[in-house]
Amino acid sequence: MLVKTYGSAVFGVDAITITIEVNVTTGTQFFLVGLPDSAVKESAFRVEAALKHNDYFVTRKKVVVNMAPADIRKEGSAFDLPIAIGMLAATEQVEAAALGDYIIMGELSLDGSLRPIKGGLPIAIQARKEEFKGLIIPKQNAREAAIVSGVAVYGVEHINEVVGLLNGTTTLTPEVVHTRDEFFSNLNNLSADFNEVKGQENIKRALEIAAAGGHNVILVGPPGAGKTMLAKRLPSILPPLNLHEALETTKIHSVAGILPKESALITQRPFRSPHHTVSDVALVGGGSFPQPGEISLAHNGVLFLDELPEFKRTVLEVLRQPLEERHVTISRARFSVTYPASLMLVASMNPCPCGYYNHPEKECVCSPGVVQRYLNRISGPLLDRIDLHVEVVPVSFDELSKEHKSESSLNIRKRVEAARQIQEERFKETKGIFANAQMATREVRKVCQINTAGQNLLKTAMTKLNLSARAYDRILKVSRTIADLATSDDIKIEHLAEAIQYRSLDRENWAG
Repeated sequence: MLVKTYGSAVFGVDAITITIEVNVTTGTQFFLVGLPDSAVKESAFRVEAALKHNDYFVTRKKVVVNMAPADIRKEGSAFDLPIAIGMLAATEQVEAAALGDYIIMGELSLDGSLRPIKGGLPIAIQARKEEFKGLIIPKQNAREAAIVSGVAVYGVEHINEVVGLLNGTTTLTPEVVHTRDEFFSNLNNLSADFNEVKGQENIKRALEIAAAGGHNVILVGPPGAGKTMLAKRLPSILPPLNLHEALETTKIHSVAGILPKESALITQRPFRSPHHTVSDVALVGGGSFPQPGEISLAHNGVLFLDELPEFKRTVLEVLRQPLEERHVTISRARFSVTYPASLMLVASMNPCPCGYYNHPEKECVCSPGVVQRYLNRISGPLLDRIDLHVEVVPVSFDELSKEHKSESSLNIRKRVEAARQIQEERFKETKGIFANAQMATREVRKVCQINTAGQNLLKTAMTKLNLSARAYDRILKVSRTIADLATSDDIKIEHLAEAIQYRSLDRENWAG
């Protein structure tokens, strides 16, 4: 007897419906075809053990399981459940009439219980697109899938529940998630707040500018100055995710299998902080079966690279193209996948190997030339993509001992949102640009016009401070953001002056 069940395979951040055909005929042996990987091939042992443990009949006839389309590689253990249900239907232990109404996915334990899978959200989106009535997946994935309206999501814990649902002997209640309620309930729950930071007002100001314009930023300072603490609080002043961004971010985390348990929707901007031993594949994504990397997991959020010079140079170089294009394409011989990677890069570094170059109190012990060689670990093209260079100095005891709290992240966020709204209006006719940091040279010349006094100031700064040519456009972009924060239509002298001070690493002889 031939029956068909339906599953789903995840490629990139989207899903493709897979038809699982099970045919039982005269003969012996079990054949699984359709480009399955090792995990899928091993499903035969898990399925047989789970069915026997729950007193289902396991035929000894010839069983052929075909996973179509047969030219697409199938991976993972999530096909256990549809294969098992197909075998039960082919041996007339499950009613086959309703099989065409459901996408079925889940990994089987040997006792018949179900383990969670990856990609529940994109699978639900594809099920709705292809007008399936329902989606049957493990209970742990039900909430993330249920944010997709228009398809009934049944979260199950055991294969017996699936059999009962298909045979009509068990009634299951679809999982219900009120997407907008879920989204708005956690929108302003901040895990870290700028009011906890003592002093460092100039650094907070720089991060406010970075958030307002979507600028990449590097913090340079000695150990213990607060670089990491400040960077971790940057997401708290970024504009809240809108619903589209939240769904897009949740989809990526769902594919990677790192959604929090029983989570339905990511409502806070991601903050990813990979260790400096990370490989280039782990950073941008890839592998034999491509998975999203750190830059995609930071999509719509912040990627923080602590101790930037300690990262391998090859790892840092692969960042250059995704930072410009805001997506990364991973190509293999038979296919390619594209992951979104629209993020803010925040990096930190010590000014020298010992950490105390330019320190107000401690003396640097590095030998001549070492400081420059340390800085040269970061390539010019990568540094070119970082708009703000901020020098961080340690906080004095007097500042640390003050009792009063600093300005809260929510107050700073209001100013950032107001500046972003100005930019949204400015670039509404320009495709692919939503913040000042994304402007190309053409937009810079159009939007960042300065008067004669401003030109003279910029010329003087570039001459006296020996700023490199690449600093010119960056200064104009940052000054435009500062003007937006001040709700000024024109870039004024004070806006330019503030932007100029954020190009410290471009100064010739900065490191001696």
